[in-house]
Amino acid sequence: MKGRNFLSVAFVFLPRSGIPFVSHMLSVAMLLAQRTRRMPISEPHESSWVFWLMMWGIAFVGFAYSAFWIWMLIHSLRFEPDKTFWLWLLIVAPFPGAVVYLVARVIPAADWNTPVWLQRFTRSKELARLASATEMIGNAHQFVQYGDALRDTAQWTEAARAYQQALKKDPDCLPALWGAALVATEQKKWDAVLPLCRQILDRDAQYRFGDCSFAYAKALLATGDKVAGRAHLEKHCQRWRSPEAVYLLAERCAEDGDTVAARQHVMDVIRDINGSPSAIARKQGRWKSRARRLLQKLPRGT
Repeated sequence: MKGRNFLSVAFVFLPRSGIPFVSHMLSVAMLLAQRTRRMPISEPHESSWVFWLMMWGIAFVGFAYSAFWIWMLIHSLRFEPDKTFWLWLLIVAPFPGAVVYLVARVIPAADWNTPVWLQRFTRSKELARLASATEMIGNAHQFVQYGDALRDTAQWTEAARAYQQALKKDPDCLPALWGAALVATEQKKWDAVLPLCRQILDRDAQYRFGDCSFAYAKALLATGDKVAGRAHLEKHCQRWRSPEAVYLLAERCAEDGDTVAARQHVMDVIRDINGSPSAIARKQGRWKSRARRLLQKLPRGT
């Protein structure tokens, strides 16, 4: 009787509490309770614990899906350009609306990578083949290929060794210099990033469509050379206007007290993202949110 009273109260309260899927799951539990109403819960019957296990399992699934539904609702409010349709779907049809939104909007826009441990497992034969190529042929190209594969599987120390071997074979090998710079960036060894990127930029200022230039700017800022970092970022953003680069420039201007320039760069970030296709705008939503927060912190009237 106590079990059925608990379910009755929950069934009445939860639909009003804004947790739709839990109420649906508890309605199923109510039907189970009605089918077992002639069987007192206190009696030591073998099916009584099965009923309670099913009831708590249904409640757990309901609460878990409700949390997932709330997550999708918040995501649509923050990042979805077409909020009206998706909010209508999530509210009118919580299930399977949240699943549809995840598959149709969240997953395609997300930049989710395969877990490192799975990459190491699936690429073990490739890594062994590339290692053999470095021993059999031993040119800079083979060491760069091996280093790239090690870097993709987050084996940073081994990747750094491979790139160093490639540079011993060919000190001017741009892919080896860039690979070594990426590894040093991942390891936060900014003092090592600076000469590597500088050597690349001296030979090809547009290498990797500005990726090397941006890495050099971040290394300057990380090593404390704020003046040179801002100057390089200003030149960089004139050629490659990525939201991250423009935001970092705005942040640097704000730290220098140049509120007018900071406000202008922040507005550029927001305008650039708003003018991008919806798929790109969702991927850059983090920088848009950070730009809005920085804009609120900037003094007004300047």
